[in-house]
Formats: sequence, C-alpha cells, structure tokens
Amino acid sequence: MSPEPVPPPPPPPCRGGDCGEPLAQRAEKGDEAFRAGEYETAAELFRSALAGLAQPDRGLCLRLGDALARAGRLPEALGAFRGAARLGALRPDELGELAAGLARALGPHERRPPAGKAGRAPEEAPSRGPSASAPAAPRDLLGCPRCQRLLHKPVTLPCGLTVCKRCAEPGRPPARRVNVVLSGLLEKCFPAECRARRLAGQARSLQRQQQPEAALLRCHQALDLAPGDNSLLLLRAELYLTVRNYEQALQDASAVCQNEPLLPKGHHVKALALSGLGRCKEVLKEFLYCLALNPESNPVKKEAQKVMCEVFFPASENVPQNLTSSIQSRMLNARLKAPCHSHVTQSPLEEGGNAGSSQNPSEKSDVFRNTSSSVLYFVLGLHCEEDKAVLESILPGAPSTGLKRQFPNDLEDSHDLTAPGKVPRTEAESSPQRNVSSDMGESAELPIEAADFECALCMRLLFEPVTTPCGHTFCLKCLERCLDHAPHCPLCKEKLSELLASRNFNVTILAEELIVRYLSDELSDRKRIYDEEMTELSNLTRDVPIFVCAMAFPTVPCPLHVFEPRYRLMIRRCMETGTRRFGMCLSAEHAGISEYGCMLEIKDVRTFPDGSSVVDAVGISRFRVLSHRHRDGYNTADIEYLEDEKVEGSEYEELTTLHDSIYQQSVSWFTSLQDHMKEQILSHFGLMPDRELEPQSNPSGPAWSWWILAVLPLERKAQLAILGMVSLKDRLLAIRRILVIITRKMNSRQELVTSRERNN
Repeated sequence: MSPEPVPPPPPPPCRGGDCGEPLAQRAEKGDEAFRAGEYETAAELFRSALAGLAQPDRGLCLRLGDALARAGRLPEALGAFRGAARLGALRPDELGELAAGLARALGPHERRPPAGKAGRAPEEAPSRGPSASAPAAPRDLLGCPRCQRLLHKPVTLPCGLTVCKRCAEPGRPPARRVNVVLSGLLEKCFPAECRARRLAGQARSLQRQQQPEAALLRCHQALDLAPGDNSLLLLRAELYLTVRNYEQALQDASAVCQNEPLLPKGHHVKALALSGLGRCKEVLKEFLYCLALNPESNPVKKEAQKVMCEVFFPASENVPQNLTSSIQSRMLNARLKAPCHSHVTQSPLEEGGNAGSSQNPSEKSDVFRNTSSSVLYFVLGLHCEEDKAVLESILPGAPSTGLKRQFPNDLEDSHDLTAPGKVPRTEAESSPQRNVSSDMGESAELPIEAADFECALCMRLLFEPVTTPCGHTFCLKCLERCLDHAPHCPLCKEKLSELLASRNFNVTILAEELIVRYLSDELSDRKRIYDEEMTELSNLTRDVPIFVCAMAFPTVPCPLHVFEPRYRLMIRRCMETGTRRFGMCLSAEHAGISEYGCMLEIKDVRTFPDGSSVVDAVGISRFRVLSHRHRDGYNTADIEYLEDEKVEGSEYEELTTLHDSIYQQSVSWFTSLQDHMKEQILSHFGLMPDRELEPQSNPSGPAWSWWILAVLPLERKAQLAILGMVSLKDRLLAIRRILVIITRKMNSRQELVTSRERNN
C-alpha cells in the first residue's frame, strides 16, 4: 500500500442554517445537470455540496461517483464510491454507472478483430435476391443470413427466406419443417460439416438432459471433423464448466474470443471459467467486454457489479465506520507518515480531474479550487495508486490520467458502441464463424445438377420454386393445380389449409438463386417452354377457355362462384396471362357446347380459404364457336367474333324510330312490375342503361337491349337465338314481340284476378 497524502487541517463546519439551503440547491442543480447530460457540471456541483458539509453524506457520495463515472473520470469515481462504502455497505446495484463507465472506457478499439481471425462482417453477408451487385462465394450462397454460418436444418420462412432451424424462431419450435431439397443439397456438398453439426445437435440435447460426459464425447467427435468451428468450441467450454474443468473451459473460450472478439457469449463463458479459477480482476474485464458489446444486457451488468464489489470494495473495507474516528485516524496516520509525503503537493482530484473540469475558473467557487475541506478530502482522497493499477490491468492502454478512452480517428462508426443512436452488435450479428476450410474449399463451385432441383409433380426443373410448411418444394403452378383438387401436400399429404387460405406463395429465394447460378441453361429452356404456354393461352381466337354454365350477354354483369378444380385452373390462367377473358357458353346435348357464346372480362376475383372464389365478370362481345376441344379438364374453342350489320339512309331512320319506340316500351314494362320483382332484378343486374343517341355506336348493339333480354323471362333456347343475330332491327323486333306477349299475359292475369274479386 502506497503512503497516504497528508490532509490539511479541517475548516470550521457550517453553523446554524446559513449554508444549508445553498447546499441543497447545489445538489438539486447537480441532479438537473446529470439528467441533462452535463456530467462535468454535475460532478462539480456535487463536490461543492460535499465540501460544505460537516459530515459526509452517503447519497451525495454516490451521486458524485455516478457523475464522475459518466464523465469518464474513473479514479475519482472510485474514490467517491469508496467513501460511500465507508459510510454504509455498498450494494452491487449502486454501481451501475461505474460499471457502464468502465465498459465505455474499455473502448471498441480494444475489440477490433485480429487480422485474419475475424469472421465475416454483417455488411459482407451474402445478398438474398437476384439484384446482388456481385456474385456471392459458393459457400456463402448456402449460408444462413441470420447467424452467418453454413445452413443447418434449413427452414424456409413464409417470406421465401431460408434460415437455420434454430434461427427461425429462437426459443420456440419452428412452425415449418426442414426444407427437403436444400437439406439434401447441403449433405451432398458439405458431408463432413453436416455430420459435425448433427453431432453438435446431439451434444446440446445431451446437455439439456444433464449428461455432460456424453455431450463432451459428441463435441470431441464434432471438433475432429471441424477443428476450428467456434460454436463447437463454445459448446465444449460450456460443458467443461458443467464438469468444473475450468482450465479447459478457459482454453476453449479464449480461442473463441480470439477468433470472434465481438461475440458477447464468448466473453461471458470466459468470465465464468475465470471465476471458477478465482481470477476476479480478469473476470471483471470479461464481463465489461460483454457489457461494452451489449450495454442493454441487465444480467451481465448485474454480474459485473457484483465482481466490482469484490475487486474494488472487498468486505474488509466495505463496512460502515464511525465517521469522526475514521477522519481523525486517517489524519493521525498521515501526520506520522508526513516525511514520506513531502513530495505530495496536490490532491488526487487535481491529478486526475483537470482534463475534464470546467475551463472557466471564474465560474467556480473557492471550494472547487480548494480541497481543504476534511469531508471532501476524506471522500475524494480514498482512491489510491492500487486503484489505478487495477484500472490499468482492466483497461490496458488507457491513459492513466482519468483513464478516458481515446478513439482513433479511423475508427469505424459501426463499431462505436457509445455513439448516440448506435445499436451494438448482437450475438446473432457476430455469431461464431467457421475458420477452417470447408469440405470442398472456399472457392470450389458446388456440384449441383438438374436432378437436385427437380419438381416431384411435373418432373421438370423447378420453375418459381415454392416451399410448403412441411418442407417440400414444387413449381408454383404445379402446387396451385394440386391445391385446386385437395388442400394437402402432394407428397406427405399434410394439410395445407392455412397456406391455401393465405395464398402466401412466395418463391424460395435460395433455391431460385442456386438454379440461376448453376443451371442457367436448363432454366432458359424451362422458361422458354413456360413462355410458349403463356403465349398459347393468351390467344383470344384459338383455344379460348370456355366456361360452360349460364347465358351471358354483352355489357351485362355475370357474377360466378368458381369451385370446380378445372375452372379454378382456368380462371387463374386467365389472370396470369393478363387477358382476364374467357368465353361463356351453354351446354348442348350432342355438340357439347352451344354454337354461340359471350366473351366475359374479369373485373375482380375474391378467393375464399377453401380455394373457391367469386368472379365478378361482365360481357364484352359475342362469338360463334367454330370448333372445340378440352385442355386440362376444361373446354376450349376456336371462335369468330360477331358484330351487328350497319344500315344507312332510310333504313337507318327506320331503325332509329324503332329503337326509341321499343326502349319506351321496355321502360313501361319494367315500371309495371311489382316492387319486390324490381328489387330482385336491380340487385342482380343493376340499373337499366340509358337510351343511346346512336343505336349503331356499339358493334354489339345498345346496352339497354341486352339488359332487357337478360331480365325477360325467356327460355335459354330463345335467348341463344337472339344472341346469334347480327341484325339490330331483327333483335329489336324480337324484343317487341316478347314484350307484347308478356304484357298480354300480365293483363289477362290481372283481369282474371279482378273478376274473381268481383264474384266474391
């Protein structure tokens, strides 16, 4: 123990209440400055408040220590906390600011990875998507984007991203199973490392079952296959801790910390190993490393605070003493040792605190410049050379004056753990990297063949690969067609009702990347076939899809409930090709479908959880069927479109007069209907279109004429005959005849009802 400085004679204490209120105000101002982040000012205010007291105040000592720790003046902060310890036993939770200050002083420059040892930085992680600016290394393609290691038990998430099973939902069993295609590819390309990962999984399972010896055996076997795998070293270190082999645990944990300096868990395991060996100062250093890397970790902070109590404030010192006798004994001892201290001319406060103190002496009171107060000197004079030595051992390379961290100019912002707004790297972002060569070497290309990515349904190369929750991968179109028939996986028959309901068919990104990179020629052929199919399906005169169901008319809405698998496929293809069109025909007993039909355009499709849908469509034009056939279960036809023959001169004038007359006749008929019948018609077909000024403006004729044909109570055979007419005049005359017949029937029925009422 170095000799203690001689304190000057104490000044007379404050008498009465002359200085009580100003001291309280200083303490309050100190609290305000601390909350505002002005830690130097807060320290000066707390120090001045202590200087004016006749007896030291433990709470003020703690507040002063917190402010000095925040300001980076760690030796002085230790003195303040040591003074508080003399006044009352320190609790670990009172050392939070000191622990944080030491962690900040440790500095990110101490944590920079050694050359050639560090793993890949997060910003160098393999890109996931075809927009990557540079191709990733072959091994990186099969790396997990979350833990940055080779994929192990790959699970494809609903978004299409593939991660390790343990990374999918840490702490919870994943809802999805292992991707069968990618798992087989990993076994093919990296057999030794995959076996090592399986052994590691067995070791963790044995660890949970409290069988550390068997788990250690699995770890040794895994490390024989992958000698430099940091995660295996870390697991073995944890197992060595379980069996209390602290030396071996320390050896493995130190290797991990050397390879991955930014991994908090590595330093935590190393701290536990050092704790088992009783090396408290090194334990504190490792806990501070953890705290510097992850300042938000409360468990680590609590552990660091406990160790700090042992290192800086041992039990022999951390006990309350009689304050007066303590001061007097220290002063007496100082006088007896005065010859040894003739060289001491300034207080420890001035030695370590000038660098961070205020630059304007005129703003300070005399007590800021004069530490003659016995109370203040008692508190701030408690730190000694041993404290600095301990701090130097914990914070190597830090300046002895104040031990404030000096950041190099070239320090990357991403490593600045104390800069405002910076987020520290988490364990997942700096998880262990494999630092040895893989089974194939880092630069070797992967031995991928077309058979590795073959769709089990179409037996062709996967195109737009989609992975189900059960882990099977199919072409998107193949999977959709299977789900049209049953909501089960085509291979394992597991229910896929949720997938069908959500329609969340995102492409498996990793599978697509590998196919693009290694099977580009096969993919080009596969895409050419797909494009040819889409071009063929887009033709609106040849092999037009036909929905055989009901009668449809141009301009008239035609809502449909689609539930049959064949028509689900047909509607989906209409949407995929972009035509959004299909034909509607009636069924015919001998010919299969009717001779005439109407082309419909899809306006909206609403899909239900069971895969069925409601299609909102509207008629746009008429056609005649030339020939028809079947495709994948539904009808297709070669067609020719129908248009009305135009007339001129006197025929046009006659047509216009007829058009206006029959329009008024149709309105009168609709108006004469009962209210409930009108409501039903309007809810299904909408309002009757207005009369058009030019009857021949639409190639299919006036919209109101088709609307009235749709609502008139006609047989389908009569409706079909009118649909095939290409003369507007003939169609209008047919509507007139129908209206006359219906009106006569309505009048006869009304007369009969009236006659019965009279007889009664």
